[in-house]
Amino acid sequence: MSSASDRSAAPLLEASGVSMVFGGLTALNNVSLTVGREEVLGLIGPNGAGKTTFFNCLTGQYVPTSGRISLDGTTLPSDPAKVAAAGVARTFQNIRLFPNMSVLENVLVGRHVRMRQGAIASIFHGPGFRKGERLARERSRELLDFVGLSQVEGELSRNLPYGDQRRLEIARALATEPSVLLLDEPTAGMNPQETEDTRQLIFAIRDSGVSVIVIEHDTKFIFGLCDHVVVLVQGEVLVAGTPDVVRDDPRVIEAYLGKPPEDVAGTATEGEEGR
Repeated sequence: MSSASDRSAAPLLEASGVSMVFGGLTALNNVSLTVGREEVLGLIGPNGAGKTTFFNCLTGQYVPTSGRISLDGTTLPSDPAKVAAAGVARTFQNIRLFPNMSVLENVLVGRHVRMRQGAIASIFHGPGFRKGERLARERSRELLDFVGLSQVEGELSRNLPYGDQRRLEIARALATEPSVLLLDEPTAGMNPQETEDTRQLIFAIRDSGVSVIVIEHDTKFIFGLCDHVVVLVQGEVLVAGTPDVVRDDPRVIEAYLGKPPEDVAGTATEGEEGR
């Protein structure tokens, strides 16, 4: 029987030998990585490297051609709703809110996976139903306060500024009570202040006990945020390690930045000083 210390040392999320083939195209080839508890992991690489495909495999939208994905030692099902119920939530590269629903209603959608009212209670709106609805609203408001949107809960989501829509999508994902949160380019299109606010929000999410995997093209953001970084190139892991190890690896500099190492040495140094 394993001890509590053994369980805490084991990876929370583990992908082992994950491959994804579409017809004759290999999008992922034998990708393996682990995410620890309360860890922020960055996933970077050039366009077409397979990053979003990998997220789709983690969340059950794609069934990998081969390999295994497990959460806390249990293999995840190949069904997005069941993966969310198991404890893995995500946001998307292109924002996917319900534009004609209010801010609060968007977060309540995320709570659905944690609500346990039966069919009869739902039809007749009995005490169990009313209690569940009240608790869902309370938790949703807590999350809106957490991401800084409590003052606009009644606004239609389509009327929010871009950065607030990103934060709302994160709040909706957190409403599922995940153990692991996947963020697909959460700072895309943001100005420097919004990017910094997002960094601090991710730190707060980690400090609340949720592990985070982040896809980003902004390497300075990733290297100043993550505990570990994995680089994908053409569907394969090129290198994985701490931000310092990954940033200084000549293969990463050439593959990801498209320049020889000597041409970007100044850029890497500048990024390090800015952390």
